[in-house]
Amino acid sequence: DPKVDVLGMPDGVKFVFLDIGLGMIVFTCVLGQLHTQVNATHCMIDFINNYFALFTLYTAMCVEFTGIMHSAYLIQNLMSAVSGKPIISNEEPKTGFTFAFFWGRVLMSLAILGFCMAVVMVALFNGDTMVAVKYPGISVGLSVFLFFFFMSVVGMLEAMQIAFFSAAKVTAAERGNSFFGKKTCSILFDGNGRNLPGFMIGRQLTVVGSFFLVASIAGLNITPGEGNNIFGIRSSAQKFLNFGFLGAVITTVIASITWQYAALVFPIAFINNSITYVLLIFALCLEGMVICHGAWV
Repeated sequence: DPKVDVLGMPDGVKFVFLDIGLGMIVFTCVLGQLHTQVNATHCMIDFINNYFALFTLYTAMCVEFTGIMHSAYLIQNLMSAVSGKPIISNEEPKTGFTFAFFWGRVLMSLAILGFCMAVVMVALFNGDTMVAVKYPGISVGLSVFLFFFFMSVVGMLEAMQIAFFSAAKVTAAERGNSFFGKKTCSILFDGNGRNLPGFMIGRQLTVVGSFFLVASIAGLNITPGEGNNIFGIRSSAQKFLNFGFLGAVITTVIASITWQYAALVFPIAFINNSITYVLLIFALCLEGMVICHGAWV
């Protein structure tokens, strides 16, 4: 039980808000994401007309240039090949050095992603993660299952966001005759139009919560030192891995970008999926619990 006294709250409440992290999840979701997203949709020019927005753009471009996430482009090309839909771009076709530099970074990104997965899996099976320390009763098998389960939940919600906006641009006939597809579209687009933004609020809370849980499961708990370091790496490298960048790389590529590309290519398939319908109801129920209703203000 939490030992720190917080506003005289009982241990059960402190466990939910501090140990599980509900307090930080809601704080991050409402103030860090929903409020800014809502403001940006209404004040687009004002939101980017400042130096901090420019700094954020340049930072993101620098991260992309490093090639750490370039494996996402391989996924994009695979999805394009599978669907038969060409990739629309204003860039000139890559040739010579540009071609070699691009695909070299793709190979580097795949190697980094593979290394990250290997480290996390070995740490999970060795009990060297944060979840093993905080919740020793959770077995290795359950930890691995929860790791992939919550990443799949994030992936589905990322894909649903893309698929829903794609479905809004086509006719009811083009969406097909699937039972779950019709139910999903009826909930989203019928009535006063509140359910789509309501889903976005519930979705955001679920995504943030899932990311926190994945970080807790995948976060390393290895004390740097001779004999402790994973794969026998140097202690300085072990300290760097302990910061949690491994989980960031894995979730960005596998739990986010991959699913987004899939939804861009096959939006109707996601709309007609029964899991999509279940997650839509879950997100709307979360929004109905008023935890994040501050976003409506």
